[in-house]
Amino acid sequence: MPITKSAKKALRQSLKRRARNFQHKNKIKKLLKEIKNLVTQKKGDELRSSSPSLRSEIEEAKKLLPQVYKLLDKAAKTGLIKKNTVARKKSRITKLINKSQQ
Repeated sequence: MPITKSAKKALRQSLKRRARNFQHKNKIKKLLKEIKNLVTQKKGDELRSSSPSLRSEIEEAKKLLPQVYKLLDKAAKTGLIKKNTVARKKSRITKLINKSQQ
């Protein structure tokens, strides 16, 4: 346990930051997972690439993409996630959406 006044304040600050970082990371993970689920959903054994329902799911995933980009870019800006990690995540999620459109 911290003894000095400054150490106590530093502990309070780190706990607040930890909670905030945890929330931001969870939000990013949930959005990424949601997009992946929308894109990779299968009905039975067959891929429904030509069905209208899959197209609407892909369109919905495309609508979520700017929101994900915004969160990832802010996370990189604040140092929550490294910038190359953010670039990799953005690239992979975009590639997944584009691949599922074909």
